[in-house]
Amino acid sequence: MLHFVTFCLKNKTYEMIFYRKYVKIIKKVGEIMKGYIHSLESCGTVDGPGIRFVVFFQGCPMRCLYCHNPDTWKPNTGTQMTVDEILKEFNTKKEFYKNGGITCTGGEPMMQLDFLIELFERCREENIHTCLDTSGITFHENPEYLKKLDRLLASTNLIMLDIKHIDPEEHKKLTAQPNDMILKFAKYVDDKGIDIWIRHVVVPTITQNDEYLYRLGQFIATLKHVKALDVLPYHTMGVAKYKNLGIDYPLEGIPPLDKKDAVAAREVVLKGMKDALNHK
Repeated sequence: MLHFVTFCLKNKTYEMIFYRKYVKIIKKVGEIMKGYIHSLESCGTVDGPGIRFVVFFQGCPMRCLYCHNPDTWKPNTGTQMTVDEILKEFNTKKEFYKNGGITCTGGEPMMQLDFLIELFERCREENIHTCLDTSGITFHENPEYLKKLDRLLASTNLIMLDIKHIDPEEHKKLTAQPNDMILKFAKYVDDKGIDIWIRHVVVPTITQNDEYLYRLGQFIATLKHVKALDVLPYHTMGVAKYKNLGIDYPLEGIPPLDKKDAVAAREVVLKGMKDALNHK
């Protein structure tokens, strides 16, 4: 439960925010942080354990050829929301999330790192399970950035890491971004002991390749805290969004992947993991 007390000091209005009998922060009302939010989903069932309240952040530096949310690419657009406003929406259906929690996805939520930290720290204080669905693309090794990242990870229960492609050159073709920092991010959060779920989308002619899938498995085997592996079939459910936005769909003509082919691809990834672990 939170309470607000507003008061004036030297002609400036301040807000004191109380949580469970102690003062958390004092800040000027006009300076309360806001995030750019694309949308909220109240009943996510594939976004982490249990039923999830899903926050779609606006903005993404990746341009994945199969992206089904191109409307989340543009930064600094969408609806500006405070942490209080997001948690108010969460609390309207709080009973549904007893075995779930909040998942932040996008877009790329880590593009709004300061706001994400504030949201997850509040969630931790209110015993809400937090899941970060990310590509890891914003990771870099600047000490100031790592200090902020460590703050975020201290309030993160689970990371769903979407590894688009294991091969550096093919990753650039698929996403317009390199993957070196993404793989470093995976190792960094693993070293911090954060639980990780790996996600990988299998696209015909692009990632449906036994060599790449096997190499992906070998990389995953280097991580100690992977709790789940989701190998997902490519689908075309986002095509209508491209048409509505007046954007050409880059994978026009590539059919959705059959679920049985996704199962077969997962077996190749698992073999890569098993072989790598057996050679340690």
